[in-house]
Amino acid sequence: MKSLQRILASRPLRYPQVRYLSGLARLDASKTIIEKTTSPIAKLPKDQLVFGQSFTDHMVEIEWDAKKGWAAPRISPYKNLSLDPATIVFHYGFELFEGLKAYKDSNGNIRTFRSDKNMLRMNQSAERIALPNFDGEELMKVIDKFLVLDQAFVPEGAGYSLYLRPTMIGTSVGLGVGTPDKALIFVIASPVGPYYSTGFKPVALEATDYAVRAWPGGVGNKKLGANYAPCIQPQTQAASRGYQQNLWLFGEEGYITEVGTMNAFFVFQNEDGKKELATAPLDGTILEGVTRDSVLQLARERLPADEWIISERKFTIGEVKERAAKGQLVEAFGAGTAAVVSPIDRIGWKGEDIAVPVAAGNSGELTAQVAEWIRQIQYGETSYKDWSRVAK
Repeated sequence: MKSLQRILASRPLRYPQVRYLSGLARLDASKTIIEKTTSPIAKLPKDQLVFGQSFTDHMVEIEWDAKKGWAAPRISPYKNLSLDPATIVFHYGFELFEGLKAYKDSNGNIRTFRSDKNMLRMNQSAERIALPNFDGEELMKVIDKFLVLDQAFVPEGAGYSLYLRPTMIGTSVGLGVGTPDKALIFVIASPVGPYYSTGFKPVALEATDYAVRAWPGGVGNKKLGANYAPCIQPQTQAASRGYQQNLWLFGEEGYITEVGTMNAFFVFQNEDGKKELATAPLDGTILEGVTRDSVLQLARERLPADEWIISERKFTIGEVKERAAKGQLVEAFGAGTAAVVSPIDRIGWKGEDIAVPVAAGNSGELTAQVAEWIRQIQYGETSYKDWSRVAK
């Protein structure tokens, strides 16, 4: 058993290939049916936007049946779902989701950032909990139609965006535990403002080892709702002690894994003069974050190789404390879709606080630089690879 865990921990899971059974209908964006609302939702002023509390006029729905495949996608007025109380999602957690944002550029185009990565990860999550795979490009074409229809809800300006929540649930009815024979993809969208309403400010973390977010061979690298609910109580406990988020540790060694619902990055000053940007490796316990991957790619390409080392390696809270005591801890931040990067200024551990420098005032210098690099690509101010997709 231990040898199996070591293998799982050392071998990151790859995105699945989309598989189709002969005769079953594939997800096809060209068949999308659009029903426009007759009761438009009042759009809130930008200064009144609260994350995930207001929504657009429409939503996407795509049903799946094990005998038929994917039905025609529908874009229809935002509404409640109607589900039998015995629907399998309520009892056995057949649910996954993604989070991505749409941005309005200076020319009025609506853009999404690296949405292909979200579609790949969504398929990976679906495969793990026996829900159907789908063609991610076809779903993005449907989402593009949805964005064009509801483009008036995409707020303009730096820090403003439309948060998209693609979700898949098992919809079979019955209390037997087994593979769902019916499923539903739905997509809703919420206009949002800057993640930090009071400005770009650092957060305090509580290093947490009394609760575990994920473990080898588990589903920590999947975007499942089941991964999030168990983290709320520890976060509430951390908040009661003055910390905004948990810094999740694993094992007796205290390996650093993630921060809250984000990937964690630390910058160390090595004795040879080089700086190291370090984050935990994708060992099956770490969410394969789109922002994480973006930070790593941009850092490897844009930071001088003779001055920086970019590492995906295991490191512990003990190392962080020791490096801080030596003056070798330069900065730290979390990375995720909602905040892009979230600067860190202190970490509580065993009754003491580890101070994290914030040389740029509210963040470290690299934290601020990375946030700006990504912002420019998201809003179409600079072009980088194929990371920005324009909805048409």
